[in-house]
Amino acid sequence: MDLATLIGLIGAFGFIIGAMVSSGGIAIFVDVPSVLIVMIGSLFVVMMKFNLKQFLGAVKIAAKAFMFKIDKPDELIEQSVTMADAARKGGFLALEEAEISNSFMQKAVDMLVDGHDGDVVREALEKDIALTEERHKTGISIFKALGDVAPAMGMIGTLIGLVAMLSNMDDPKSIGPAMAVALLTTLYGAIIANMIALPIADKLSLRMGEEMLNRNLIMDAVLAIQDGQNPRVIEGFLKNYLSEKLRNIDTTDGE
Repeated sequence: MDLATLIGLIGAFGFIIGAMVSSGGIAIFVDVPSVLIVMIGSLFVVMMKFNLKQFLGAVKIAAKAFMFKIDKPDELIEQSVTMADAARKGGFLALEEAEISNSFMQKAVDMLVDGHDGDVVREALEKDIALTEERHKTGISIFKALGDVAPAMGMIGTLIGLVAMLSNMDDPKSIGPAMAVALLTTLYGAIIANMIALPIADKLSLRMGEEMLNRNLIMDAVLAIQDGQNPRVIEGFLKNYLSEKLRNIDTTDGE
């Protein structure tokens, strides 16, 4: 569970709802036609931008902003050094006994064990990385599209409300409430864009960066193992993937 995402979302909505309550109650901020125009209308517009499979998969993608487990780079380096040492002593077949939880690393190691050429391994892993990145970008673009569309739909709803208000100018008492309802769609659009869609898109971009870094680290590690490089040399250049603060920590201290 990503506590930053959960706390940020709850905190933001908590303050907004608190402000609504102190401004006269939640009821005055609820208007069913405005909700339909902005929320449902925005979803249908976004659907037009993607195919149905991509659109329906958006909910699953959004879950990664809240629940996403990723391996720590220093742990991947430690495991890579251990495998490099095992491969030097017992050959690539010794890696069959390695316990690997990362599916991408397992795929790469299986290719080593099967005896594939280095160029074939690199090409296969680079293709996997590129396709994974493309899937991430599709998910990100869906939420960015929702962040763009929701305020526009809010403005459309406001214009509809203004037209309805101006067509009934003979009743001055109705102007104020009608104007308030018209402005609610703009409010809903701003909330959806800035408190839901765009933050999720940014968090998914962060997740993509973390996963791409790990996959490139794994690819470099596996190719170095295949080249028969010294485990300590492998550890040294893989630490370039770590922050400056972590580079001086020996990842094999626990061995």
